[in-house]
Amino acid sequence: VQLQASGGGLVQAGGSLRLSCVVSGGTFSTYTMAWFRQGPGNQRDIVGFLSWNGNTYYADSVKGRFAISRDNAKNTVYLEMNSLKPEDTAVYYCAAETTPWRVSIMREGYSYWGQGTQVTVSS
Repeated sequence: VQLQASGGGLVQAGGSLRLSCVVSGGTFSTYTMAWFRQGPGNQRDIVGFLSWNGNTYYADSVKGRFAISRDNAKNTVYLEMNSLKPEDTAVYYCAAETTPWRVSIMREGYSYWGQGTQVTVSS
């Protein structure tokens, strides 16, 4: 299973950005897909996940501003980010867990990772 994230960039505070993650290998529609982020000097923390059957989780810091969606026909998961803040600046990673019933908010719960895409929010 391979993941390729894209869509990062520089945006002003209050702006929006959409990240994409294309997954190849296996049966994407059965995967739990997650987004994590790692800011400078910080650990890699979960942003949210979307399970194969539509269950979602969002970190409190992004709830109401970010949304995860998926297009199973395109093997792609998206992270829509609105009302961006400077503290959202980080490298964003997509991750996949291929065991259908497994969901996790921990890094260790995901077997496959994308390469990361930088999001910078200027004040």
